[in-house]
Amino acid sequence: MSKHTDAAEDVLLEKKGCAGVITLNRPKLLNTLTFNMIRQIYSQLKKWEQDPETFLIIIKGAGGKAFCAGGDIRVISEAEKAKQNIAPVFFRVEYMLNNAIGSCQKPYVALIHGITMGGGVGLSVHGQFRVATEKCLFAMPETAIGLFPDVGGGYFLPRLQGKLGYFLALTGFRLKGRDVYRAGIATHFVDSEKLAMLEEDLLALKSPSKENIASVLENYHTESKIDRDKSFMLEEHMDKINSCFSANTVEEIIENLKQDGSSFALEQLKVINKMSPTSLKITLRQLMEGSSKTLQEVLTMEYRLSQACMRGHDFHEGVRAVLIDKDQSPKWKPADLKEVTDEDLNNHFKSLGSHDLKF
Repeated sequence: MSKHTDAAEDVLLEKKGCAGVITLNRPKLLNTLTFNMIRQIYSQLKKWEQDPETFLIIIKGAGGKAFCAGGDIRVISEAEKAKQNIAPVFFRVEYMLNNAIGSCQKPYVALIHGITMGGGVGLSVHGQFRVATEKCLFAMPETAIGLFPDVGGGYFLPRLQGKLGYFLALTGFRLKGRDVYRAGIATHFVDSEKLAMLEEDLLALKSPSKENIASVLENYHTESKIDRDKSFMLEEHMDKINSCFSANTVEEIIENLKQDGSSFALEQLKVINKMSPTSLKITLRQLMEGSSKTLQEVLTMEYRLSQACMRGHDFHEGVRAVLIDKDQSPKWKPADLKEVTDEDLNNHFKSLGSHDLKF
């Protein structure tokens, strides 16, 4: 067994049996991603992809509470305010890693046990296999911090059933346990008490093919018992979600929710009204455009958006309100949807010329 770790060991990169195993190792910080972690994972992934003795790649989080709660965005915001320009590089390398996972030539298995949000979704959802447990808590909560569901959210969200992805993107709604599988975000569901055994069985495979790996996952999935007979928690609301969120503007979606008037619709209305108006408009357009783009094209678009958000007001205000002062009362600018003009919106999507993200 060989290890490649840095002094702080925020991420463990180990060759075990037939697999390369990535362990996100900041359990006290819910395994949030730093720039160094992203860089290390990227370069190791590329090496394992070329190594004939590595047959699959497994990624997991240490500590049992989180797979990965996202990128360490507080650090990015603080650096931007101090005029240390780390955001261009951070997002560039993070999105390159998302793409490397999406195009990985080796089977990639993400064990999404615990909190899986934002950047953690980017480390898992583009891989071939995503295994959720009953402890998985999924969300893309970016509109609440003046950002947008990045890391390829513009690719995978509009491809979920009906308008589910648009709903998850705009509201930051949390899915738990087997519902992460039922929504199509996970490919398999395994009871958490069997997770260590599943990993052992995968590591013990001898020169496995993709089909061998799929077969092991399928067996564990079939044997899982937790919430097996429960239906998808959003099943009863899917008609409402599909009709309300099929509008082409955020204002129309809000109008649809008002018109619907059900307690579910009014609850979502309340949530959406707390979000950054700029983020809501960017996000809806991001998903509409992303629905017909490749993952690489989406990441190039999202890189433009990320840099525009760094220049703007709402991201830094959102980080302050949610992560620093924790008063949960962000003062968005503009504070009203109608003040977010088409020109503002277009500026977010504008090419960065030679600074664009290219693959």
